[in-house]
Amino acid sequence: MTSMRPEVRQISSDVVYANAWMTVREDRIELPDGSPGLYGYVVKPDFVLVIPEEDGGFHLVEEYRYPIGRRSWSFPQGHAEAATREDEARRELAEETGLRAAGLRPLGRLDAAHGLVTNGCHVYLATGLTVGEVAREHTEQDMRQEWVSRRDFERMVREGVVADSTSVAAYSLFLLQERAL
Repeated sequence: MTSMRPEVRQISSDVVYANAWMTVREDRIELPDGSPGLYGYVVKPDFVLVIPEEDGGFHLVEEYRYPIGRRSWSFPQGHAEAATREDEARRELAEETGLRAAGLRPLGRLDAAHGLVTNGCHVYLATGLTVGEVAREHTEQDMRQEWVSRRDFERMVREGVVADSTSVAAYSLFLLQERAL
């Protein structure tokens, strides 16, 4: 379903802040009725999220997330320089969990936070898992991994233990793909 309204027009765009991981921009805009506005947003590259499925459950990772001030469970995810998105997904999975996937299937792409950030999340299902060495980034030194049954995962979502929006949305893609088969 697409809106027939004219789009918002950008008048100017300024970098407010930038570092190696993100850029914050502030744009002066013109709304469809001609009135002026201001929009601030974050520019970041797309990332991958991998759902490692095995034995009726999933491998999750948990780490301290500074912006929310607490530990958080999620599917392995992140941005890693690689030739293709599939290679990036394989690399993130191996780095964070040590797991290698015999099968990797794309489930779709999600907008991470479409009112705030430009990046999207490319979701993959990993199957045929084998264990290898983890190679976490220095900033992931507190990360831990755990396998949970599908029932426990769904309970964790209901109870807010898994509250990462991209993990929950990715699980929706997983369920939709499962129903389509």
